[in-house]
Amino acid sequence: MTRSVWLKADDEVGDWEQRKRRITAGLEAGVDWILVDEWDVDRVRELGEMNVAAFVTDDVDVIGDDAEAAGEADRYIVGKDGEGDGTIDLPTDFSGSADLSTLRRDGASGAYVRIYDPDYETFAEKAAEESEFTIVVGEDWQIIPLENLIARIGDSTDLIAGVTTAEEAKTAFETLEMGASGVLLDTDDPDEIRETVAVRDDFDREQLDLEYATVTAIEPAGSADRVCVDTGSLFDHDEGMLIGSMSRGLFFVHAETAESPYVASRPFRVNAGAVHAYARLPDGSTTYLAELGSGDEVQVVDTDGQTREAVVGRAKIERRPMFRLEAETESGERIETLIQNAETIKVHARTGRKAVTDLEAGDEVLVYTQPGGRHFGESIDERIIEK
Repeated sequence: MTRSVWLKADDEVGDWEQRKRRITAGLEAGVDWILVDEWDVDRVRELGEMNVAAFVTDDVDVIGDDAEAAGEADRYIVGKDGEGDGTIDLPTDFSGSADLSTLRRDGASGAYVRIYDPDYETFAEKAAEESEFTIVVGEDWQIIPLENLIARIGDSTDLIAGVTTAEEAKTAFETLEMGASGVLLDTDDPDEIRETVAVRDDFDREQLDLEYATVTAIEPAGSADRVCVDTGSLFDHDEGMLIGSMSRGLFFVHAETAESPYVASRPFRVNAGAVHAYARLPDGSTTYLAELGSGDEVQVVDTDGQTREAVVGRAKIERRPMFRLEAETESGERIETLIQNAETIKVHARTGRKAVTDLEAGDEVLVYTQPGGRHFGESIDERIIEK
């Protein structure tokens, strides 16, 4: 599941200047959605490129012919100033609900429900049957209604839980293990907004099981076209990328974060290997190093197997002398790659980072192994021989 952070920025937040400051903080932090009143859509668009959801109200009906005049949102949410937030009393059997009727119209894709009591919890369940997104905001109690809704409707809608802090967001994402699909954050604090986005990122990151393989050969292999992957992010000291000539086993190659007497550090760079080699991507697929270019995303991994994404700013290809690095995993799999013959290129050994020029047969280096072959970068269950 990919988690999302929505930021509430409607007229309940304050005047436009207050809303603008909150929206700007959300844009800079990297929230997924901004939730505003429909009359603010155009003004939000002027602040930057972002996903905009808008409350549908009786004042300006933007669903249908009036959408262009009011500024078109990416999603429309029903429930504010209606039955969803208690402005209008709930109908006895929900069959006459104006909010549910509006949800069935083309253009409305989400419901907003404040949970005051069990009747509103039931109303949220009814709304979820019609909604792509169901936003629920607890009043006096939060966890129990959220648990109930996750259990009952978690698979039929994207359930968005109202929160005011990053800690509450973490709880919402963890509830009943499955967790909410997203959170609607209501705060003016830029730090809290950034921390909530960081919580989202932590939940979305893949955790890999890395292992050590024994080096069986490290030998000169002539010259080849080598790829430096320069990203738009700075790497931490224990981060790098997974690179290899064989899809079944990739080597952990450190980013150039270490100082060297030979050249200044390049903490945005991984000197990855020859053009033919695989690099692992955030979705678990692979790509050839030669195919990476500006704007692509690559997977960054640390020595504990924690991952994140980085955007490629440039892929630099130059002719360089190479080593052939071969290793054997504990299960007996032989894997290998071509890597530049230079003191600044480092892999991760049992004793820490180690220059490839210092590697010897018998050293143990960090690798990632996976079963099966690859077809256009995707894992397939097929017999493939790699030499």
